[in-house]
Amino acid sequence: MTDNTRRCILSGEREGRDGLIRLALGPDGQVAPDVRARAPGRGAWVGVDRSTFEAALTKGKLKGALARAYKTSDFVVPDDLAERIDAALKQAVLDRLGLEARASMLLTGSEKIEVAARRGQVSLLLHAADARSDGCRKLDQAWRVGMEREGSDLAGTVLPVDRAHLSMAMGRDNVVHVAITDKRAAARVSEMLSRWQVFLGCANGTHIAAPVSQAAPEIAVD
Repeated sequence: MTDNTRRCILSGEREGRDGLIRLALGPDGQVAPDVRARAPGRGAWVGVDRSTFEAALTKGKLKGALARAYKTSDFVVPDDLAERIDAALKQAVLDRLGLEARASMLLTGSEKIEVAARRGQVSLLLHAADARSDGCRKLDQAWRVGMEREGSDLAGTVLPVDRAHLSMAMGRDNVVHVAITDKRAAARVSEMLSRWQVFLGCANGTHIAAPVSQAAPEIAVD
């Protein structure tokens, strides 16, 4: 059986590849994020949050760990590598949502989502960063009812991405909330999302970011 675990070069802990981020050594000697783990050549894996990563970068610990993993010191670590990782993880999530939208694996629009949630048809619920808090609470409650988990803390994930970015990624107008109805699609999105959560330091919580209470009003065509 193939070992699908890798060791984080900073923490030393081993875990599944799905929970780690690969850093690829490019032919130009630049270290770059390879969040889909597809780039050829040497790679190293990290599974720490951004603050820990940035501290390791500043103190030189990251460069030393990469040198041991790459078995060479002939490479360049960009000063903004943490920002590049964050951007790559964000894009991976948005790209995945776009693919699932085109495959009709999800719903948008508060009314449609509420009906599906109460029927127990929602596997994953997401909210834009600028979604109104009352709108999020309403759909969260509908989801709990449909999942027969009333009184629990089950709630949708609030992404650090506003409706404009979600709408652009999914090719739809005014996307404020997203409900993924297919279980396999939900697993695919969750895999991408979990890496981002780990890097943002909120892997143990449901929400990536708190809802923006003073957001623009939601439009009925959402």
